[in-house]
Amino acid sequence: MPDRILGLDYGSKTVGVAITDGLGLTAVSLETITRSKENHLRPTYRRIAEIAVEYNVKLIVVGLPLNMDDSEGERAALARAFAGELTRRTGVRTVMQDERLTTVEASELISITGNHKKDPKAHIDAMAAAIILTDYLNQNGQNEHY
Repeated sequence: MPDRILGLDYGSKTVGVAITDGLGLTAVSLETITRSKENHLRPTYRRIAEIAVEYNVKLIVVGLPLNMDDSEGERAALARAFAGELTRRTGVRTVMQDERLTTVEASELISITGNHKKDPKAHIDAMAAAIILTDYLNQNGQNEHY
């Protein structure tokens, strides 16, 4: 099985998940992991570890919610801590990727395409993760991932 890259959109109660295709050229949304409380992360870490094994993930890209002036606030610190803990728990290297406006872009894409008409909010985070991962792939070339 080819090595894959996982993309994550980390939020207070959800984590959107995306994965590269077998060639590492495109990103597709995979799922949205939900939790009842922001600090209940064990099941989230466990699910991401399962995905990492299932898809032979060699790199995890975590969205970094920067402020519009490029500064980092509390959400960015939480995303960095989440990424660090993921590396510790999975043994897979994590990198951060600017995620500004990805949720807005994901909402617009879902609205335009008409996909997921029944519950579009349930799919926005996974779509945002795919956008974060696509941005990473576009900025880092195909041979610089690992």
